[in-house]
Amino acid sequence: GILHEDLRLLLETAMPAKKKKALLGVADAKIGAAILEELGYRCQTGGVVAEILRGIRLHFHALVKGLTAQSASKAQLGLGHSYSRAKVKFNVNRVDNMIIQSISLLDQLDKDINTFSMRVREWYGYHFPELIRIVSENYTYCRLAKFIGNRKELSEESLEGLEEIVMDSAKAQAILEASRSSMGMDISPLDLINIESFSSRVISLSEYRKGLQEYLRSKMSQVAPSLSALIGEVVSAR
Repeated sequence: GILHEDLRLLLETAMPAKKKKALLGVADAKIGAAILEELGYRCQTGGVVAEILRGIRLHFHALVKGLTAQSASKAQLGLGHSYSRAKVKFNVNRVDNMIIQSISLLDQLDKDINTFSMRVREWYGYHFPELIRIVSENYTYCRLAKFIGNRKELSEESLEGLEEIVMDSAKAQAILEASRSSMGMDISPLDLINIESFSSRVISLSEYRKGLQEYLRSKMSQVAPSLSALIGEVVSAR
């Protein structure tokens, strides 16, 4: 326990000069030890002292002149907030708080996107299993699942859209050929709607992750530009 200057001043003013005859009731044994060491007043904790303090807290508004129960309640609430802020050392001006939250969210998004992408692969793989072997990247696969839909409706006219997604004409042609000889099961329009809807969610999460990484990069360039340039913004943020 540390004896605060305000408490020291109060005790020196209110307590009698003959220290050996005085016995002080204290709730915290550590504070009691600090008072005994620095001021020489004997302190007692627990038992009767705890009951007396409980009674004082309960009837505090009646013991202090001009203090109402409502005012005491507001004062206790304000004290609780101040104490909590001091304990967690909360500071809204600290930029690193934003970086900590961003990197934590980035880690969580990576896990979630990977899990959701695997679910899309398994779900759409029943209908078009060959697509997994042609396209391995999660984001691209989800975009293709949404674009293709029913593989039987894929035609030469779809090649341009496929090339735009995979950025490779050979892969686009391979997807078209695989769709014509696929061993996958037929799928109902309702199932396709659900797969496309879920794929859209995964795509939007992936795009949000890219935006979040750009935000983290800009924050790290302000806080620690040298470290970010040396080892990258993600590692330096950690």
